[in-house]
Amino acid sequence: MHETLQKLPAETRRCVQQELQTLDHLQGQIEQLERRIRDCVALTPEMRLLKSLPGIGDILAIVVAMEAGEMSRFPSPEHFASYSGTVPQVKSSGGRTRYGHLRQEANHYLKWAFFEAANAVVCHRHHPLWRNRHVVRLYERLRQRKGHAVAAGAVARHLTEAAYWVLTKNEPYREPISKKGLSKQG
Repeated sequence: MHETLQKLPAETRRCVQQELQTLDHLQGQIEQLERRIRDCVALTPEMRLLKSLPGIGDILAIVVAMEAGEMSRFPSPEHFASYSGTVPQVKSSGGRTRYGHLRQEANHYLKWAFFEAANAVVCHRHHPLWRNRHVVRLYERLRQRKGHAVAAGAVARHLTEAAYWVLTKNEPYREPISKKGLSKQG
């Protein structure tokens, strides 16, 4: 990176260095806040279960557990996904169904958390340990046909419904069985 900066014009280089310093400072503040959150909130058994989901670490597990509350208030994973804002608006007329943008009326903290987890999956998709995970295959399959935004939304929806089942069954996340006959992965 240092060599790349040296190739820039002097004023551009100065501006980029200043922006990088700002980002470093901001990253330090984020890390400090995350440490404080971890110190203030003890991980519950539910939060530990949520951490078994791909892309969910301490902070996202805390957000999901605190915002979701008692899972028994949701009659199905679809209801929880709707509450979380990870389902598209559906418009039907004349026997034709069209899926629109994601619902605006939602718990925005849950929506943010599940999309952050989906983006973590996207960032790790080339890592050898992630390549064959269901969420990565789901993302890659949809990204080719529908683009990044729709694919990330599908991953967020999967993670939302998986969180429902993890908390309802009180069991860690398990990879769905592939239609190609692949065995379950933990």
